[in-house]
Amino acid sequence: MKQLVEIIRNIRKQGDLYVHGTGVGLAIALIMILAMLYVILVKGLGFFWPARLLEVHTKEGHRYLGELKQEVTRKEQLDTLVVWIPEIQLKIGNRDIYGLDFVWLKVEELTHQHYPQHALTIERLEYGNFYGFPVTLQIGERQIDTTNAAFNDSLQAAFHQAVRNRERLQKLENAINHLMDPITAMERDLTLLRYRDDAYTPAIQQKIQLLEEKIAHYHQQIKDRYQALMREYQQLKNHTAGLVLHVATAEGQKKAIPLARIVRYYYPNQLSLMGRLAIYAARLWEFVSAEPRESNTEGGVFPAIFGTVLMVMIMSAAVVPLGVMAALYLTEYAHQGPVIRLIRISINNLAGVPSIVMGMFGLGFFIYIIGGSIDQIFFPERLPTPTFGTGGILWASLTLALLTLPVVVVATEEGLRAVPQANKEGALALGATKWLVIRRIILPNAMPGILTGLILAISRGAGEVAPLMITGVVKLAPNLPIDGTFPFLHLERKFMHLGFHIYDVGFQSPNVEAAEPMVYATALLLIGIVIGLNLVAIRLRNNLRKKYKISVF
Repeated sequence: MKQLVEIIRNIRKQGDLYVHGTGVGLAIALIMILAMLYVILVKGLGFFWPARLLEVHTKEGHRYLGELKQEVTRKEQLDTLVVWIPEIQLKIGNRDIYGLDFVWLKVEELTHQHYPQHALTIERLEYGNFYGFPVTLQIGERQIDTTNAAFNDSLQAAFHQAVRNRERLQKLENAINHLMDPITAMERDLTLLRYRDDAYTPAIQQKIQLLEEKIAHYHQQIKDRYQALMREYQQLKNHTAGLVLHVATAEGQKKAIPLARIVRYYYPNQLSLMGRLAIYAARLWEFVSAEPRESNTEGGVFPAIFGTVLMVMIMSAAVVPLGVMAALYLTEYAHQGPVIRLIRISINNLAGVPSIVMGMFGLGFFIYIIGGSIDQIFFPERLPTPTFGTGGILWASLTLALLTLPVVVVATEEGLRAVPQANKEGALALGATKWLVIRRIILPNAMPGILTGLILAISRGAGEVAPLMITGVVKLAPNLPIDGTFPFLHLERKFMHLGFHIYDVGFQSPNVEAAEPMVYATALLLIGIVIGLNLVAIRLRNNLRKKYKISVF
């Protein structure tokens, strides 16, 4: 026993126990990270794979057609016996008919299971997927049923025509709205003037009269163009309404689906590997390039991608100059004493402030004080409707810049201290000024440290959600912060964010179970964007390290 105690004491003195302990801690951390990434990768990337359709018949005479999601064995208590009963979960779709997306069935209650070759998956703009069988195709007054050899070719041609019509209708709607935008803006200003407290003064009455004359004159100018667009729109809409696919569920219930409301259709049980890969690629492209639909549970997340990247860029443009200037002053100019030590302690403590508190500060300071003042000075005619005095991407970015500022300051200070003192003294000895030394010697050599702070700020800021919910993020933002309308960059607009999108779809969706794959796919995309932004900064940092031949950390 004494020998064992002596061996343990020697191991503790040598420190091997602590080395092994830290190694075990690192291994556990890596395993947890890899497990998380594995789950997100499998469930996120598997979301786009076209699944086969299984048809089942029950003893009660019901028929279901859908995607097989799970096969489990549940424990049930029968009197004194415990039995294990196998069950399957089917995603049956057809939300507009059944009112639910999934159904659990006991295997012992099934009489028949098979994969019908002519089962059809239809991805729609609303009500989710439809699973069933084609019956007839309607093209105007003509009907083509499935017994016709030209059914599939006719369906494909009619579907492509409906998609082209849908895209053309969208362009016509945008053209009509763009044509009416000046009138809408003038009518809004006219309404605000009429509801002002001094609306009946001669000056305001004169402005109202001028606006009314402008609206009438513009109406006359665009009359012919507006009528031509509306005629084309109505004709195309009537033609598109005549393209309809009639389908039936597994139980024989009929449904008419306009082809213009279909995103894509395919026979999943007939697909080859290449066919599945083609649909997988199409769905993946839709996910990163299209707008969301069905309460954000389907479609794409492009507005959220755009908002996330733009917010990170604005945040970086704000936090890096402020952080670098603060670190330069603390390191190179300030007299090192109790006050500077107190400032450094405050900066370190600021890094631990909860993000929601920063969000409340952003709401009070940036939105109500600064934004409200901007509205009072530059947009008084639009009040009480706020322009900058409400949440927007600018205020959200500045709030996150304040949240990540301590990280940039600390990392920059470390980079500045790593610059050899001999380089500074040599430059000063040659007659260089303090600012010249900072600009030519200190900052270039400290740039890897500055970029390290930027990397940490991006990683922290890109994933934050709580401050954004208060300062400008929304569930759906149809208008991007950047468009073709002057001044092109609209920093006052609200925006979408991938982190908030994950929260909204995962916890606020009316059908959380059906939206679960979207949560994993969006989480995977957010991780990819953060890694991509960090890799760009890391690559730039490594190039600078090689250039100046200095190892900062």
